[in-house]
Amino acid sequence: YRKLFPALITDWRKNWKQGDFPFLFVQLANFMEAKDQPSESNWALLRESQLKSLSVINTGMAVIIDIGEWNDIHPLNKKDVGKRLALAARKLAYKEKNIVYSGPIYKSMRIKGNTIELSFNHAGSGLIAKGGELKQFSIAGSDKKFVWANAIIVKNKVVVWSDQIQNPIAVRYAWADNPEGANLYNKEGLPASPFRTDDFEK
Repeated sequence: YRKLFPALITDWRKNWKQGDFPFLFVQLANFMEAKDQPSESNWALLRESQLKSLSVINTGMAVIIDIGEWNDIHPLNKKDVGKRLALAARKLAYKEKNIVYSGPIYKSMRIKGNTIELSFNHAGSGLIAKGGELKQFSIAGSDKKFVWANAIIVKNKVVVWSDQIQNPIAVRYAWADNPEGANLYNKEGLPASPFRTDDFEK
């Protein structure tokens, strides 16, 4: 998928001969039962492949990990899916300026002592934790075993740590089939895409 999806976009543009026209898509929704501990997830890997496809020019992605159903791959709430795609269309197809069309996208990390500081693109007018403390962050040390982590927003960055991990090397967010409770958003109300800072599993 990581190779085929960008190839599909490129192929359609080549064959339709209309240049690099806007290509918008929807990331996989939350689905299946939520797990109570951090774990590997093929669903998360596929979402990551979709996220990486944004490296293709003039593409946009709607994140919908907050509006799906655990027992239905096709979310019943089509309206909000459409609204998020429409924001991307207004920016990419209609060239509207000063419009926030994406939720936060992981940019980079910095290890600071026993914490990891995360920076984001598309933070809009600011990062927020919707409905309380940040959830669905996990952290790992050199043993590559992830545990649930504390996370707070500091000056539009997210600082992550756990008392169980003294020398952290990696963070994951919403890395699950159904990342129930994931609540990192920008102030415009758009959810952050799931991500990981590691490449332990490819």
